[in-house]
Parts: sequence; structure tokens; C-alpha cells
Amino acid sequence: MREGTTYSGFVALVGKPNVGKSTLLNVMLGAKVAPISPKPQTTRKRVRGVYTEDNRQIVFVDTPGWHEAEDALGEYMIRQITEALAEVNAVVWVVDLRHPPTPEDERVARALAPLRGQVPILLVGNKVDAAKYPEEAMRGYADLLPGLETRMISAQDERDARSLRGELLALLPEGPFFYPENYARGDQSAEEWAAEIVREEAMKRLKEEVPYTIATKTEEFEPRENGMFYIRVNIYVERENHKPILIGAGGRMLKEIGAAARKQLEVFLGRRVYLDLQVRVYPNWRKDPEALRELGYI
Repeated sequence: MREGTTYSGFVALVGKPNVGKSTLLNVMLGAKVAPISPKPQTTRKRVRGVYTEDNRQIVFVDTPGWHEAEDALGEYMIRQITEALAEVNAVVWVVDLRHPPTPEDERVARALAPLRGQVPILLVGNKVDAAKYPEEAMRGYADLLPGLETRMISAQDERDARSLRGELLALLPEGPFFYPENYARGDQSAEEWAAEIVREEAMKRLKEEVPYTIATKTEEFEPRENGMFYIRVNIYVERENHKPILIGAGGRMLKEIGAAARKQLEVFLGRRVYLDLQVRVYPNWRKDPEALRELGYI
């Protein structure tokens, strides 16, 4: 037990899809706790990551990208955001400086408006290194919710991430630590992480609508006597004609997904992994609350 005064709190990362929230979280933590792909809506659940430095501990809450819900899954993702905002001590609103504000950014601003003056909100313009007119874009975002402190960063730059993390550490209220000091992963189990890694690798490779219709669930996760972990993950698609796309000619696509996911899992577990991927059809699972419950979303 740490002696003396400690400071701790929850910090939510919010923004529309694909602005770099998960990348920023992983870099600030110095560890990968959130899945990343170039496609929007890779993050579907709230992801907690823990950073402890001396007598201060931040529990970061990475949230799904804010979007207009079109099905039960979308509604679930929006609830994840609103529930996260109800428990935070500070908010990092991440925007993409390569583009001017969109209606999705306006929705985020409206959702954050009631928190202004209640908790610190930092407006963080990401991808400054790739933006043609970053200052002009930042002014447009700042006009959506006037009075916020602003920062322009590249989430992949460790110096930028460290600087932002230091500012957030200074905002923490006095309070006990929520997690052990050497902890980084929050409440996510190893089984959940295995399923997320498989989904991440699938989303990186699949095109058009297919990546957005897949779900993953770990069905078996156990060490074997030979020192290897056996992990079986089911990948669910909504339509029968999506199966051959996911599997690929001669099973090539599924093998690529499995090989890439296995490498990540072996680093995470520190042991060799036998990863068994099974493709299943679950019609219209995104629209079915019972299916969301079965697949671990509710």
C-alpha cells in the first residue's frame, strides 16, 4: 500500500470514428490495450487503460467513435460513450486536423456541452503532422464548443503523448488508486483481448462492408502441458456469402489473420500460442440485443 497522499481519476477519450483515440491511448500508456485499424469503429467497447506515475494514477477510458446509431450494436456503442462520460474527472476530445469539422464532430460537441465547467475538457487536434492547415482546422473545432483549452499533437509521437499525459496527471483529484501500480489493462480479460486482436487483424485486411459485420468471441483459452496456449476464437459473419471472403482462396485470408493475431498474442502471453479460428454465420447479429448479449457486448 502506497503511503502519503495519492491522486487518481478517470479520463475519457472521445471523438468521432477514426481520429486516433486508441493510438493515443496506447502511446500514452506505453502498452497496447486497445485494438487499432485504419477503419472506423474498430473500438466497439469501452477500453480501460491504467497509467501510474509516483503518487498519481490515471484510468483512461477509450470510447467508440461517436456516430449515428443504425442498429442495436450502434446503440450499444453510443451508450458506452455516455456511460463513460458520467464517471470521468476529465475529458480529452480528439479531432482530426486534416479535415474541417463534420456533423459527427458537432454531435460530440453537443454531448460534451453539459460537462463544460463541470470537468476539464481538453480539445486535442490530432494528426498535426499530416494536416495542411492545422491552425485553421483547430479554430473550426474550437468554435463548436468555445472556451476549451486546445492542443495540437501527433498521437504517434511519444513526446506529444508524454506532454499530454503530464497535463492530465496534474488534473487528478486526491483519491486512492483504483488498480495496482504495475497494472495497465483495466478490466479486460485475456480472453476478451484475444478476441479483440483477432477482430483487429481481420478488420485490417477485409474490405467494403465485411469488416463491420464481424464479431469475435473466445471459446477456449487454456495452457497445455507442452507449454503452449491453446486459444479457439469464433469469427461471426452475418451472411453465408461473407464466409468465403473471410476465409479467402485456399484459406489464405484466414491464415493471414491467424498468423498476425498469433504473433501479437505470443508477445502478450510470453508463450507459444496455437490459435484455432472458426468462421460461423450469425444472421443479423448487430440488430439483435440477445445476440449482443451472447457475444459479450451487453
